[in-house]
Amino acid sequence: MKKHVLVLAMSAMLLAACGKKEEPVAAPAAPAPVAAAPAAPAGPVLDDEKVLNIYNWPDYIPENMIAEFEKATGIKVNYDTFETNEALNAKLVAGNTGYDIVVPGTVFAKPQIEAGFYQPLDKAKIPNYSNLDPSVMQVLTKADPDNKHLVPWAWSFTTVGVNKTKVAKALGNTPMPENAWDLVFKPEYTSKLKSCGIAYLDSPTEIIPVALHYIGKDAYSNDPADYKAATEMLAKVRKDIRLFSSTMIDDIAGGKACVAIGWAGDINIAAGRAKENGSKDEIEALLPSTGALSFFDTMAITKDAKHPNNAHAFINFFLSPESGAAMANEMNYNSGNKAAVSKVNPEIASNKTIFVEDAYIAKMIPPSSFTNEAREAMATAYNAFKTGKAK
Repeated sequence: MKKHVLVLAMSAMLLAACGKKEEPVAAPAAPAPVAAAPAAPAGPVLDDEKVLNIYNWPDYIPENMIAEFEKATGIKVNYDTFETNEALNAKLVAGNTGYDIVVPGTVFAKPQIEAGFYQPLDKAKIPNYSNLDPSVMQVLTKADPDNKHLVPWAWSFTTVGVNKTKVAKALGNTPMPENAWDLVFKPEYTSKLKSCGIAYLDSPTEIIPVALHYIGKDAYSNDPADYKAATEMLAKVRKDIRLFSSTMIDDIAGGKACVAIGWAGDINIAAGRAKENGSKDEIEALLPSTGALSFFDTMAITKDAKHPNNAHAFINFFLSPESGAAMANEMNYNSGNKAAVSKVNPEIASNKTIFVEDAYIAKMIPPSSFTNEAREAMATAYNAFKTGKAK
């Protein structure tokens, strides 16, 4: 598909945009192909103990996927959730996580790989690895050189979500801005929208980058002075923000927030949930004119995983065409599985906030990472903003 793509043009556009953060390299003649997986064994190699412990984000897996995997393999899955990359990182730093598979965002995955938190994948145990889109895997080399440790779970972007019905009422005669970020960062708008609720993701590495981008700075700056500039801007709207949360689907669907900085996939889930609950309000993920913050969440096997073979079996199961289609059809997220495209429902395939058009991909802020020192400085700046102490 040329118009609605599974990021087939992602490599050329995102890697070009990423150039400002990395040492320049010569562009290859074509996107790096996904390495062909070795011939699959007769059946998956499993551990003696048929258990698998997974640590993932909430509301981020198709309803029957765990049950179907358990039925197919006889493996009992223990599935826990975290709300921020910071929470996952703290558990990895502490060690002895007790988890076999975790799902880090690439903004944290690169330093986590460098710290030795993850073991290399055995691709001989993942025959469905060949289903992955080569362009997606090329982008992931920014965090995982040679694609040794990470497999995509999903990709999307951090953006502005609105309840169009409530926002129109709150704004009155004030027209919608050309740049959707104005709705959450400009006092002219936040002072009116506070009446129906403004929500922010509760994460420094989500809010600070989009704030930096909004004021014209590098979204992935490692300079604490830039964080100060961002929080000075944010401080002007702090009094108008009702909610900080990384699990805001029900808050948006239930009307607690009419505008939010959130993940496009979650905003789409909220729109569907509101309709299921009988609401006539129209909820929509927007495409800001200046771009949005793209992200990739990935699967990795922890270095101390007690069930690494079972982990490989689950990754292979997840990379099937059926699982990839379920991620799009049920969860409103693009998993980067090229073999799943033909199985995606037409109404999902036509949603430009799930299967993003090439022209908008070119506007997106590409994923990168921060130094450990920068993340600490960012957390300090963010907490000052959140607690109302930033000036």
